[in-house]
Amino acid sequence: MNWLERMSGAIDFIEQNLESSLKLEDVAKVACCSKYHFHRMFFACFKVTCAEYIRRRKLTLAATDLMHTESNIAQIALQYGYESPNAFTRAFRHYHGINPSCVRSDNVKLSAFKRLSYSIEKHTGDSMNYRMIDVPEFKIVGKSKCFEFDDFIKEGPKFWKNYVNSEKYKTLTELKQGRPSLVTQSSMLSAYFPTQHGQRDEFLDVLGIELDTDTHLNEFEKFTVPAGKYAEFTCTYKTSMKTNRYIYGEWFASTGFERDENKPDIVSYFPIPFRPMGEMQLRWWIPVIVNS
Repeated sequence: MNWLERMSGAIDFIEQNLESSLKLEDVAKVACCSKYHFHRMFFACFKVTCAEYIRRRKLTLAATDLMHTESNIAQIALQYGYESPNAFTRAFRHYHGINPSCVRSDNVKLSAFKRLSYSIEKHTGDSMNYRMIDVPEFKIVGKSKCFEFDDFIKEGPKFWKNYVNSEKYKTLTELKQGRPSLVTQSSMLSAYFPTQHGQRDEFLDVLGIELDTDTHLNEFEKFTVPAGKYAEFTCTYKTSMKTNRYIYGEWFASTGFERDENKPDIVSYFPIPFRPMGEMQLRWWIPVIVNS
């Protein structure tokens, strides 16, 4: 099954089950991949998270039902999976700008989010150089935080900005003193570890340094990156998000590679002295499965 079939099937599944309690994990199963990989693919392709797409589609259809049926607010709230009419009213007002009780009045303005469609041609128009590398096991020490996918977009940058301005981060950077590490060759890196346990749609975000020895650093957390095959992409800090969207929105679909779900994405940072932060060099390592 190619990515056109997988993503189209996932969207069909969402649309057929908007009147039920949809979870990212269930949609990802239809696309035959992990929820971590599916979330990244979905967001890269459509610039909206899967959870937000489901929410907007439910509220779009709920408004239509309010206008064209005799169902009351409590019935429609229950129909679209809201625990109470109050929860439904808050969500409806946030999206449409009015209370659901006002929908049947004259001249109301409502928002409508159309059904998405996925096209391979749409997502394979650009190209970017990459190379395949074998990465040995290595360790990272630093700071971590678990984010739900939707929260990360809003809260992630703020959280890490505060951490980078802290004394704890200063202590962390002083451990390397700008020296390159043995495996990543960088003095600072981020790692994004998928989490497959529990019901929450989340991942572990780590900012730290590669640990070259087994030094015990109790003030920081320690993580192990397993050995594996990685696809390597290079870019600048300014273009890093565009590169990530290309990888998950186009590269996987066009090459047919599958992501290795047991390993994290790694971003290595290479600052250029006396140059703006946007020009800092970055390198993405994306774990892949290579069939022998």
